[in-house]
Amino acid sequence: QVQLVESGGGLVQPGGSLRLSCAASGFTFSSYVMSWYRQAPGKERELVAAITSPTGSTNYADSTKGRFTISRDNAKNTVYLQMNSLKPEDTAVYYCNALGRDYSGNWERYWGQGTQVTVSS
Repeated sequence: QVQLVESGGGLVQPGGSLRLSCAASGFTFSSYVMSWYRQAPGKERELVAAITSPTGSTNYADSTKGRFTISRDNAKNTVYLQMNSLKPEDTAVYYCNALGRDYSGNWERYWGQGTQVTVSS
């Protein structure tokens, strides 16, 4: 059974930092592109950052470049999102996402349940 379990969200003041974690199981983590998405109230879900494997190439939304860092630990089946210099507009539910091929060669996309990040004074 595939599971993506996010943690690390919470309330933080503007300018503060948070580190999100996503623990994965039930699929070959090291073969999947891992991403973080977010969805604010009344807005569409958007890509925040993505990281490939094994090269570890990364991609960021323009709004998060220079402030957020995505990383992964394939030995721990975990992907992280370090968020610095947080702004109120970063407030959203953050979702972990996995994209790759299953054992049959079919593309599969998995989602976590989301973790709330609120940036407010």
